[in-house]
Amino acid sequence: MKVAAGEFKVHCLRLIDQVHRSHEEIIITKRGVVLAKLVAAGEPEKRPLFGAMKGSVTMLGDLVQPIDEAWQAEQGE
Repeated sequence: MKVAAGEFKVHCLRLIDQVHRSHEEIIITKRGVVLAKLVAAGEPEKRPLFGAMKGSVTMLGDLVQPIDEAWQAEQGE
């Protein structure tokens, strides 16, 4: 992931936490020139298989409620 130096300055702590969690490196640029690379120190944390995705999904509304639009299959085509 590439981040401009100004954006890094504004979101520094959040980006550091993100790198710590995901172990994805962030390249910091200034006017398109690479200045630095932020990487996590150490090995990735071992997370249990069950519950690893907890909190990663957001449900927006009812998933089974009809959307009041006719499907092509219902129109007989």
